[in-house]
Amino acid sequence: MVQRPRITLSGIVLDSSDARVLAAFYRRLLGWTVEQDEPDWVKLGPPGGGAGLSFQTEAAYVKPTWPAGPGDQQMMVHVDIEVDDLGAAGAHAVAAGAVLAEYQPQEDVRVYLDPAGHPFCLWVRS
Repeated sequence: MVQRPRITLSGIVLDSSDARVLAAFYRRLLGWTVEQDEPDWVKLGPPGGGAGLSFQTEAAYVKPTWPAGPGDQQMMVHVDIEVDDLGAAGAHAVAAGAVLAEYQPQEDVRVYLDPAGHPFCLWVRS
């Protein structure tokens, strides 16, 4: 049997029409620091290290639809963010530039849309 090489998830990348605008939103939301800033690429890192969140400018970017129907642009990934107070975290997300999604599938989770239209979930551990 072949031994698995060391593999570490270093980050998640979200596309948008403007990497810097989207990175600025997540920096306000999460309070993370900028680790890399290039014209079409920004990487944020969490305090204490770990997997980061990067943003890439994509000229042909199309916002996903939440929830998607037939023929709609599907979301390809979403971010889950654990919070201790759903109401306070939601108010903070809106102040940072998020929009509360019209459709909410669960009572203990709130779906928001970032400025590029990516859904992200705030949730409280039960």
